[in-house]
Amino acid sequence: MSDLDQQIQALVQLAPPDGVSPELVAAFGPSLKHVAGQLRFLEYYILQSVDGRWVVATMQNEYDPTESKNIIYAYPTLKDVTTGPNFSRDPDLMALPLPVTHILFQAIALDPVDSLVFFEVPGDLTQAAEVQRAHLQAMLEPLTGSAPPQFA
Repeated sequence: MSDLDQQIQALVQLAPPDGVSPELVAAFGPSLKHVAGQLRFLEYYILQSVDGRWVVATMQNEYDPTESKNIIYAYPTLKDVTTGPNFSRDPDLMALPLPVTHILFQAIALDPVDSLVFFEVPGDLTQAAEVQRAHLQAMLEPLTGSAPPQFA
């Protein structure tokens, strides 16, 4: 079993035992694994508040200031967090490592997040891969027959 398979299994085990969620997570596992397999690391650091809320950055379109995008940054190392575009010395913020498949899965329900940006080279915050939330949701729709449910 690969590390990504183990991450998916952990997600299934963490799903509420409501008769639907574990099966849905298991069905979505191959899609999560496919996306995660295109990224370089098995876990990334996410900047978050002490109550576990992920820090969201709002980026303005430099060509059209009326357009913006809400982004969550995922860093390959803790050091990269401290040099990243969203770093703050706020004592109520911390960066914790999370399995990549868990980040992708949680992003499905994070409204109003538009994208995740995964920095792919430690020490180089110019090399990144963007995963759009809408893409993740579209991958889930064939499994549910509708828009994805909101997971807690």
